[in-house]
Amino acid sequence: MEYILETHGLTKIYGQKAAAKDVDLHVKEGQIYGLIGRNGAGKTTIMRMISGLSRPTSGSYSLFGKTGLEMRKMLRNVGVLIEHPGLYPKLSAYENLKIKCIGMGIRPDGCVPELLRIVGLENTDRKKGAASYSLGMRQRLGIALALVGDPKMIILDEPINGLDPQGIAEVREMLGRLRDEKGITVMVSSHILDELSKIADAYGIIHEGELLDEFSAEELHRRCGQSLIVRTDDPAAALRVLEQMGIRGADHEPDGSLLLREGLERTKEISRAIVGAGIGLEEIYLRTRTLEEYYLGMTGGAHNA
Repeated sequence: MEYILETHGLTKIYGQKAAAKDVDLHVKEGQIYGLIGRNGAGKTTIMRMISGLSRPTSGSYSLFGKTGLEMRKMLRNVGVLIEHPGLYPKLSAYENLKIKCIGMGIRPDGCVPELLRIVGLENTDRKKGAASYSLGMRQRLGIALALVGDPKMIILDEPINGLDPQGIAEVREMLGRLRDEKGITVMVSSHILDELSKIADAYGIIHEGELLDEFSAEELHRRCGQSLIVRTDDPAAALRVLEQMGIRGADHEPDGSLLLREGLERTKEISRAIVGAGIGLEEIYLRTRTLEEYYLGMTGGAHNA
């Protein structure tokens, strides 16, 4: 089984609007797969369909290599946290998890303490209701609820949205442990791209309901990586100097500077050569494109925070 989740032309139409259009996703087992998109791009719609909470208008998908009725049975192996956690506000974390376990026919005494430990809520007061929890605590409890039943895959919609830096770091570390220690496949959506880039193994970019691209973390590094920016008062002359040095394939940036993807270790030599040719060197520096910059380049503008 190459993919734990695969979609084929997955489409959802509400009235005259296509919230998702012909989406073909490929998620490998044991990955953290980051679904990237602006608010309203279609991330939640896609997650609701593949978790069985919404029926596709057209298209299909497979889970664990199964389709149709067999695939529906496999949904019991998928934990879901879509939008806000469904909590009983007057009940504690332990009690919320106990109810979920009983509903799934699972003995709570055996699994609830372990789930609380996994999400860092093991020391929570059992007399304290979830309504008094911080947003980070509620999100972690929501993830614990998604983990009831020992799923092989969990689907998390914006689990770090609204969290403070400490809460974001805690959730990020938790997801890494679930992948590394328990082998759980995680699909997580977010528009906080710098944080997602710290843990994801693969990405899918969703824009206006369409999947623009899928790529691995390694491929992202190759596409972004480092480049050398050279800004002078005569770009054409500077380009000739670079070509004489054997450095070719420079790209022209909109502001007139040159972008080099080779010769990055020759910064001092390049500087001396340009100045030695009588060209005014205004700026030279190494630049690393982030996931956010790559995303904005593909979608053509600032995303909604």
